[in-house]
Amino acid sequence: MPTVLRRDGFRFFFYSNEGDPREPLHIHVKRGSAEAKFWIGPPVEHARSDGFDARTLRRLAEMVSDEADRITEVWHDHFG
Repeated sequence: MPTVLRRDGFRFFFYSNEGDPREPLHIHVKRGSAEAKFWIGPPVEHARSDGFDARTLRRLAEMVSDEADRITEVWHDHFG
């Protein structure tokens, strides 16, 4: 479960086994017991969440968008 970055108490990561066939490029975000998933796009799209309110999800979408290039690079480095 590679962690791409940590920011403001959030952990941005993906699972090493992302399905067969592998799901399209995306990132999971976790803080405490709350977790969300975002498709990298473009544009970044909220896929699902459990435990985050709407305001936090908007903030997370902005953070994911800001880091989309880094997330994409780490994804391709990991999965080849």
